[in-house]
Amino acid sequence: MKVDYIVVGSGLAGILFCEVLRKYNKSFVIIDDNSQKSSVVAGGLYNPVILKRFSSVWKSKEQLEIALPIYKVLEYYLNVKLDYKIPVYRLFNSVEEQNNWFNACDNPKLSMYLKPELNKYQNKSVNASYGFGEVLNTGRIDTSTMIVEFKSKLLNENRLLETSFDYEKLIISKKDINYNEINATQIVFAEGFGLKQNPFFNYLPLNGTKGELLIIHAPDLNIDFVLKSSVFLIPLGEDKYSVGATYEFNDKTNTVTQSAREELITKLESFITCKYTVINQVAAIRPTVKDRRPLVGQHQKYKNLYVLNGLGTRGVMIAPYVATKLFQYIENGNPLDSEMDINRFD
Repeated sequence: MKVDYIVVGSGLAGILFCEVLRKYNKSFVIIDDNSQKSSVVAGGLYNPVILKRFSSVWKSKEQLEIALPIYKVLEYYLNVKLDYKIPVYRLFNSVEEQNNWFNACDNPKLSMYLKPELNKYQNKSVNASYGFGEVLNTGRIDTSTMIVEFKSKLLNENRLLETSFDYEKLIISKKDINYNEINATQIVFAEGFGLKQNPFFNYLPLNGTKGELLIIHAPDLNIDFVLKSSVFLIPLGEDKYSVGATYEFNDKTNTVTQSAREELITKLESFITCKYTVINQVAAIRPTVKDRRPLVGQHQKYKNLYVLNGLGTRGVMIAPYVATKLFQYIENGNPLDSEMDINRFD
């Protein structure tokens, strides 16, 4: 098999890079063993504001301008609904938080995303004596459906190999690379936390942060917006909600824990009063970096090897942006932003 690209990994980074390749009629094959779960269990929220500190997400405007059209194309290509437009309400716990919100509304970088009026939405199941602030231009991408459907398409087209990648079988020359029966011009590693096992890029400071989510059933809650308090509460339909997430820096397994369950329940019950049932709990390792920026770029020695990683906690916003930028770098020589270029760690 001869292709333009081999892509290793079929999480958000890998799938979105392949979508960019598809847009520009580049041939590719994905190799993935389903070992990394962070994209599948992600909340999928796109929100341009850091609601803990009322500050702007890195390059949020540029990210959304690239991401939302790509997700729209993917909906058409996969014939599924992926982008659910939904507002985010930030629950206030004090007058001070209200004042911080109004100050943020005057920030030119945030004014287009923050509604300057206090929202007094009443819900007997939510403790909200200080009201809410509403974030605009937000939504949720159904990452699980997107990845499952995209991979199903690739399987039918014989463009997905569901197996572990064996780095020792990679034969690299100046003009191309060979892997088993595949000949390609370039290879992009988008392995998430699996990058730690990659001998070409494992020097990069990918820390990995474990996150756990609960899925609850709460028929009396009746909210049709994302609620942000000490945790996010995201409606999934049919009275089901995602609750999360935790941040654990030492445990690097995908095993759910009782401590995370108790932490999420304690935080949830600090602001909702209705009955609910926990129906699922999931865990995964987010590919996080110490400076909270992606890992994108070219191997120093092998010029046809590239990395696309480090999407952290905002993958649905960042993935289309960095996938597009990496493609433009490889194909057109457009320089990478120094904040995400892996050369910053040389």
